[in-house]
Amino acid sequence: MAGAGRKLDSYDESDVRVRANPKGSRPRTKSRPAHEDAATGMVVTVDRGRYTCLVPDKKKNRAVTAMTARELGRERIVVGDRVGLVGDLSGSPDSLARIVRVEERRTVLRRTADDTDPVERVLVANADQLVIVTSFTDPEPQPRMIDRCLVAAYDAGMTPLLCLTKADLVIAWEEDALLDMYRPLDIPIVVSANASGAKDLAARLAGRTSVLVGSSGVGKSTIFNKLVPTAFRATGRVNAVTGRGRHTSSSALALELPGKAGGWVIDTPGVRSFGLAHVDVNRLIDHFPDLAEGTENCPRGCQHDSLAPECALDAWVAEGHADPARLNSLRRLLDARLGAEAWGASTGLAESGESAES
Repeated sequence: MAGAGRKLDSYDESDVRVRANPKGSRPRTKSRPAHEDAATGMVVTVDRGRYTCLVPDKKKNRAVTAMTARELGRERIVVGDRVGLVGDLSGSPDSLARIVRVEERRTVLRRTADDTDPVERVLVANADQLVIVTSFTDPEPQPRMIDRCLVAAYDAGMTPLLCLTKADLVIAWEEDALLDMYRPLDIPIVVSANASGAKDLAARLAGRTSVLVGSSGVGKSTIFNKLVPTAFRATGRVNAVTGRGRHTSSSALALELPGKAGGWVIDTPGVRSFGLAHVDVNRLIDHFPDLAEGTENCPRGCQHDSLAPECALDAWVAEGHADPARLNSLRRLLDARLGAEAWGASTGLAESGESAES
C-alpha cells in the first residue's frame, strides 16, 4: 500500500483530498425556479413521454413539442392540461421545450381499472362536457357503461351529453326503448344516423371543451372527423364474431372546432372498463337537486341506492316532492357502482357479456 508505514504526524493539509460537495458534484437545493417568463400552452396529445402543446401566437396557435422538467417529478400530465413552457418554443421539427409547471385544473375526468382499485387514472383535464357515444347496434348498446360514464361526468363536475349513433340500423321501438331509459335524467340527447347529426352535435359543442367517450366501434372517430374535417382520425369496423370494435385510436387528441363560436373536442381511445372506486356519492346526489333535499332525513352513511335500508328518498317521492322516474334513474346510476347484479336488479335488464370491466 502506498504510504504504508508513514507516520501520522508527517501528513499536512496538502495530502487531504476534499470533495466540494460530499453528496454530489454540485450543491442541491429544495428551491425551484419560478419560471416567471414561461409561456402558457395547452396539451393536445401525448406520445411516449413527448407532449404536443399549442402556444398562442399572433395569427394562430403554434404546435410545440415538449418534455417534462425534472423538477415536476412523476406528476402526470394529460390532454387538456394548461402548462408552463420554457426553452425552444419555435415549433420547428428538431425543437424541444420543457414543461415546468401544470396549472390548476378546473375539472378532472378520471376512472379506475375496476371498482376496487384505489389508483385513479386521469383521462382528460379542464373539459366542460362529456359526450357519451354509443350505438344502437353493431356493437349493441351497453346501458350500464352509459350509466357509469354519467356517474363519472357528474363526479367530475362535467355536463353529460348522450350521442346515439347508427339509428338508421334499428327500428323505431328499439330506438325508443333506449331513449326512454335516459329521458328522466333531463340530459341532452343527439340521435345520429349514418354519421349524420354532426351539425346538431357541433352546435352543442360550440364554445365548450368536450370529450368523446365510448366503447370501440361506436363511431367516435367518425364523429370526430365530421366535426373537424382536417383530423383524419383512423376509423375501424366491428368484429363480426365478438361484436366489439377494434381500437383504432391509441391516444387522446384535442383539436379546435372550426367556426366563429370556437370550442375544443377531444377524442379518446375506446374504453372497456370504467371503474368508479373514486366516486363520492354526495357529489352525484348534488346533480339531482329535486332529490338532494330529501336525503336530509336519511340515516347516517346512507348510500341511497336500491339496497339501502330506510332511505328517506322513498318517502320524499311518495309525498310528491319529486318524480318517481327521477329516483329510479338516480338509483340506477348509484347501483352501477355496486356491480352487475345490483344494476340488473334495479333496471330489470340483464346485459349479456357486460361486466364492470366492459
